[in-house]
Amino acid sequence: MQSILEKYRIRLVAMERHSTLTASTYESEIQIFLQWLTGEFLDLSRVRALELGAYLEKRRAVNNINARTVAKVISVLRSFFRFLIDENIRTDNPADMLEMPKRSEHLPAVLTKETVDRMLGLVNTKTPLGIRNRAIYEFIYSSGLRISEAVSLNCNDIASEGIVKVRGKGGKERLVVFGEQAKTWLKRYLTEARPTLTGKKYSKALFLSRNGKRLSRKSVWKSYALIAELVGISSKLHTLRHTFATELLAGGADLRSVQELLGHADLTTTQIYTHVNSRLKESHRQFLPKLKEWKK
Repeated sequence: MQSILEKYRIRLVAMERHSTLTASTYESEIQIFLQWLTGEFLDLSRVRALELGAYLEKRRAVNNINARTVAKVISVLRSFFRFLIDENIRTDNPADMLEMPKRSEHLPAVLTKETVDRMLGLVNTKTPLGIRNRAIYEFIYSSGLRISEAVSLNCNDIASEGIVKVRGKGGKERLVVFGEQAKTWLKRYLTEARPTLTGKKYSKALFLSRNGKRLSRKSVWKSYALIAELVGISSKLHTLRHTFATELLAGGADLRSVQELLGHADLTTTQIYTHVNSRLKESHRQFLPKLKEWKK
């Protein structure tokens, strides 16, 4: 099984051109699936769609996963069984028989500018770690980066003042602009905090941990959650990205520009932010005239 997983990981990165982060996520998901197979005394070469359905039901019950996560699990299973077919381990793909759950219609959570300012103002910037945290929060809020994109940045990705080169999903690169506030805190981080964190070590990573290594997503999530708790709200770090997009559209930015900044492959992904007001709905109709009309 370990050999199969290793081959699958190589395929994801080398042939399907997934990022190493995505490959690790897929591999972890398949490890959970293989553990379930072992516990149920099922053979990978003979497991059927009916049994895959039972696996999903158990994941829903035990892990309390939502419809979006179920859809991701099904996509991973389909990818893995395609690999098994190519490896002559299977002749069919039972995951193709699984029905994708309907995506929920919930809107992304956003924060008011006042709430964001209050949260960021609570960060203790008297320490190197505090300065780093304030810098990365400001950076995400100012540019709409995904947390995975932010922690993957290297120092030489700052293309020029106010512009950063970002590697998004699928390894696609794009240029993103960040504002004055983020610029101010980034400069302070680079001059005051980063030299302390890196010490005598060398690292190309932009944002560093207390040990001088590349900062992990988990660390940023935890530190942000503590700040949100101080304000008395339940907010995830990804909310800063949602807030960035919503504020841009509310300010008059067009969908195409926001799509490019967010790194969305499809404009239909960006259209969810057009709930802001009726003027944005009209812009949505202009760019996507063939989609179902907004309900009045």
